[in-house]
Amino acid sequence: MPGIIGRKIGMTSVFTEEGKNIPCTLVEAGPCVITQVKNPETDGYKAVQMAFGERKEKNTPKALKNHFAKAKSGSMQKVVEFRDFRKEFEDKVQLGNTIKVEDIFAENDFLDAVGTSKGKGFQGVVKRHNFAGVGQATHGQHNRLRAPGSIGGASTPSRVFKGMRMAGRMGNDRIKVLNLKVMKIYPEKNLILVSGSIPGAKNSFVILEK
Repeated sequence: MPGIIGRKIGMTSVFTEEGKNIPCTLVEAGPCVITQVKNPETDGYKAVQMAFGERKEKNTPKALKNHFAKAKSGSMQKVVEFRDFRKEFEDKVQLGNTIKVEDIFAENDFLDAVGTSKGKGFQGVVKRHNFAGVGQATHGQHNRLRAPGSIGGASTPSRVFKGMRMAGRMGNDRIKVLNLKVMKIYPEKNLILVSGSIPGAKNSFVILEK
């Protein structure tokens, strides 16, 4: 499962040859440095660790400095592990190698995007679960417009069932969006244009998997 780490730039749209307007997400994907190659003999499994984004030396823990020094790279911000790289990528999987977006993806490929959604804080049931509320403020319903209503029975079942839709923390979850099409690649700028939306705010880290 090859992939690359990137940073979400924002959203735009492009027109296809048929005249359709396709919403797209622009991602700065790579270049990523291979900081560790794991194998079953020493680590128990096969994986490739890659890092992306520059980081100040003074903000980097000493253990990570030595880790990056083995790959002869500077301090990096985001470190991600990819398992089971296919055979056609094995010649590129060497410690210290730089992986660029054109090494993994091509136009019209399909990929999976992983990101962390925007945090909304503590929200009620109307915003969090799309409850409609009472709908009217008549007949004594002056303070029930956004209330959740009943959440369970009385002596039977004597409890609230798991998964009951209630108020709580919303957003800030790891989300994976499948089968997004690669519309365009700009290798000179390390940019990739992907159809559809990718979770997360602008400048947040995303993972693109093939």
